[in-house]
Amino acid sequence: MVMAYLAGSIPTGYLVARARGIDIRSVGSGNIGATNVFRILGKGPGAFVLLADAWKGALAVLLLPRWLAGPADDERMHAALIAGVCAVLGHNFTCWLRFKGGKGIATSAGVLAAWAPWPFVATLGVFGVVLAGTRYVSLASILAAAALPFAQAFLPPRNRSLVVISTVLSVLAIARHHANIRRLLAGTERRMGQGAAGASAEGKGSP
Repeated sequence: MVMAYLAGSIPTGYLVARARGIDIRSVGSGNIGATNVFRILGKGPGAFVLLADAWKGALAVLLLPRWLAGPADDERMHAALIAGVCAVLGHNFTCWLRFKGGKGIATSAGVLAAWAPWPFVATLGVFGVVLAGTRYVSLASILAAAALPFAQAFLPPRNRSLVVISTVLSVLAIARHHANIRRLLAGTERRMGQGAAGASAEGKGSP
């Protein structure tokens, strides 16, 4: 649990921005996630942060159970479930930044891709369709998170433990977007491509 948490807690967005001489917490939305990095630093750094945040979740699930769990398949599966949840918690509440992290969407996606590729593809499809239709990253993230438990329930591998943990991650991801939900309802949420101007007024709203 500790190792998975520490793997997830690496504040990639903060470190990438700090290498450019910028404290990402004080610009744009103030969030350390990939969306804010995209807005402030551009596509290259944003894509790097997105992939790095996803990989730290995937690697926690793929590697730690192999090192620490026994040979039994069910033991490795439970270790992978624990590692995935702890990696997401590490990203969302990183100990390196006073337990203030990102929204966990990219890290959750990495965890899901390692757990169950088909549900991952389904939720990624929901994200892509909603983003293409609305250009709201937050709405796409919220609806993809909401679709996750259903995708996990109906697509292989159909496993009750995966459904329960996926539901927990879904609720956590949606809860972390509470400010975005308020802005979406008020019609003040910014769309993808609007740039960084005025972002500081939008609150902490990126994955």
